[in-house]
Amino acid sequence: MKNDLSWMLDSALEVPGARHAILVSADGLLMARSNDVDRDHADTVAAAMSGMQSLSRTVASFCDGPNLHWRQTLVEFDGGWVFLLSAGEGAYLAVSAAPDVDMADITFRMQQLVGQLGKALMAPPRENSGIRP
Repeated sequence: MKNDLSWMLDSALEVPGARHAILVSADGLLMARSNDVDRDHADTVAAAMSGMQSLSRTVASFCDGPNLHWRQTLVEFDGGWVFLLSAGEGAYLAVSAAPDVDMADITFRMQQLVGQLGKALMAPPRENSGIRP
């Protein structure tokens, strides 16, 4: 992970009931993870989230429109929720949460985080100016 964005992902977990967060590239590579997620597990989930996003886009026409813009995928399990949304060009934010999470609160927080991540992901890398300290 080139930029350590884990501290930003941890901010999504401030919502009561939020559990884990990862940032995924469109091709399924892990870009960042919240501090509570094991690296190997995060890699596996990142690949799955990329596939889930692809499937979601594929079934968009099921909503009666050929050119619908994918916004979010939400999956419910017995033990909670997984939210997946676009985090900028070629990146997706995934957050898992408890069954009783305030869905509006977590979605709002994720949208805020996406705005912050977009700025961080778009920032050009610093170049070596050739000046020595």
